[in-house]
Formats: sequence, C-alpha cells, structure tokens
Amino acid sequence: MNMHFLKWFCDLDYEIKGKENIPTEPSLVISNHQSTWETLAFQHFLPNQLWVLKKELLRVPIFGWGLAIISPIAIDRSAGKKAVDQIVEQGEKKLNQGRWVIIFPEGTRISPGVDSKYKMGSFIFATRITHPVLPVAHNAGEFWPKHSFIKYPGTITISIGESFNAEGMEPSDVKQKVEGWIKQELKIISDPGHWDR
Repeated sequence: MNMHFLKWFCDLDYEIKGKENIPTEPSLVISNHQSTWETLAFQHFLPNQLWVLKKELLRVPIFGWGLAIISPIAIDRSAGKKAVDQIVEQGEKKLNQGRWVIIFPEGTRISPGVDSKYKMGSFIFATRITHPVLPVAHNAGEFWPKHSFIKYPGTITISIGESFNAEGMEPSDVKQKVEGWIKQELKIISDPGHWDR
C-alpha cells in the first residue's frame, strides 16, 4: 500500500536491473542503505524476508512493535564479536527456515555520494553459510533522503548482482567482492545532481 501511495501521490517509482539474478532459494542479501524506502520496497521483489537491525528500533512505539512481528535479528551494535555471533547463529537458523536475511553492512543510512565503511559482520556471516549471497545496490536516497519527510518524484534504480557462495572464503575477500561491486554499481546508477537536494 505504501509503495502505491508513493507512486500515486509522490510520482516515485522504481525499476529493477538484474532481476534474473535472484536465486530460487533463501539467500543473504547485502545492500547499501540510503533511505527508509528500501525497507519497504525490498518486500516487493524479494521473498519472505527479515532484517538484521539495531535492537533499539524495537523500542520505538508502534513502529517497533510492527518490526517485532517480522521476527528480525535485533543486535546490540556495541557488543562487538557477540553481535556477530548472534547474526551467524540466528541468521543461519532463519535461512534454514526459508527466510531471506537482509543486512545493510553500513549499519545506518548513508547519504548518496558519501563514502562509508562496511562493517565485517555480514561478511563473516556469509562465509559460514551454504546459502547464496546476493549483492544489491540502489539510489533511493536521491529521492527519499534520510531524515527527510520530502520525497522527490522520479524512478529509483535497484541493481541486483550475481549471487555467489561464500562458504570457505575469507571474510575480507567477501567484503572486497561485495562492497566493490556495490560501490561500482552506485557510480553507474547514481546522479550527483540529486545528492544535495
């Protein structure tokens, strides 16, 4: 319903590149995080899913209660290695139950054009599962900026990369592969003219 409202009232639509790359089995999706938009939109083209998110979000009245219904992996970001262990333990269980796990490795929304550091948790997790890893890039922050009520008309581009199995790889190699692809893809689909509005 929200996606239809965005299209009707804000003239904000989206297109998908590489939809044929979506695996048929539950996967670990690693995506950049620019906006609130992707948390709504990914439900349109990816199957039964949940997110890895900071546990503080579950304390937000009404919104947090709604999040809790999807049974996310809620972590304490200050817990270091324990947080990573929690992602691995819960994430593998969810994947085996047929759920798709979505991780935003930046840990928070990052404005378009701003370079960010990807945290290692998702890449460590990727090396410990047999399920596919699916990289995703998008430019949603150009149309729905973080901390902004304003939505700009246009077409958001979602680019889906080729999935791969990271079992046995070094986490640093997975990070280099996924982060490198996302950042390169962002150069292709982004419009710097939209970054400062």
